[in-house]
Amino acid sequence: MSESTELVTRKEQAGELVHQLPIATPAVDIFENEGEILLHADMPGVMKDDVAINIDNGKMNLSGIRRLQLAGALTRREFTDAAEYRRTFSVPQSIDVNKVHAELKDGVLCLHLPKSEAAKPRQIEIQAE
Repeated sequence: MSESTELVTRKEQAGELVHQLPIATPAVDIFENEGEILLHADMPGVMKDDVAINIDNGKMNLSGIRRLQLAGALTRREFTDAAEYRRTFSVPQSIDVNKVHAELKDGVLCLHLPKSEAAKPRQIEIQAE
């Protein structure tokens, strides 16, 4: 979490408040089978409405903001109440972008990247005379 991005703080810039959020790189597992590429991204504390996935021109940008509600008196602090997860991947042209879908459960984003029919392996039948 060494990098940071601007969001909301005390520093005024063009009439808006700006804040530095720590950026974390989510751990990711990627699997591939005949029909799809499956990506699991670890994003604990991120809610569905705070996740953004954009695929454009062969690049997929994945981001999410963790916002924690603090309650009680703080006795020790080892991480911030807000952080941004961010990661970028190259996406093969064989992905059917219109059929991409995602699920978020227990802090793990599961992203399904289906392959287009043309990219799927197929068996060629041999004709005998």
